[in-house]
Amino acid sequence: MKNIVFTADAPAAIGPYSQAVKSGSVVYLSGQLGMNPATGELVSADVKEQTAQALSNMKAVLAAAGATVDNVVKTTVFLTDMADFQSVNAVYAETFVSNAPARSCVAVAALPKGARVEVEAIAVL
Repeated sequence: MKNIVFTADAPAAIGPYSQAVKSGSVVYLSGQLGMNPATGELVSADVKEQTAQALSNMKAVLAAAGATVDNVVKTTVFLTDMADFQSVNAVYAETFVSNAPARSCVAVAALPKGARVEVEAIAVL
């Protein structure tokens, strides 16, 4: 059984997908960009600001699913430029202060809306 998770506190999906899907005790979060939930636009061109907003959006979706960052067991970070790796890590470390989840980080050719970073997650309740 799957339950669709939605919150107005995170950007609406920009395609045919859900912000997250809860199945049993597992929550699968779609990738979050650094978009302002109210406008649907990127918060800025700065990768640190985009990362902070993407993680804020992730937290909002987690909350709607009844979870927090402490429930996150795996993340995947997508970067359009691996030169941004350290900058993204610095912001990421502010969200996952201790007991960080497993993570993959991959470079991609492009992201929606011209974003520089996207973060997806899996959480266990």
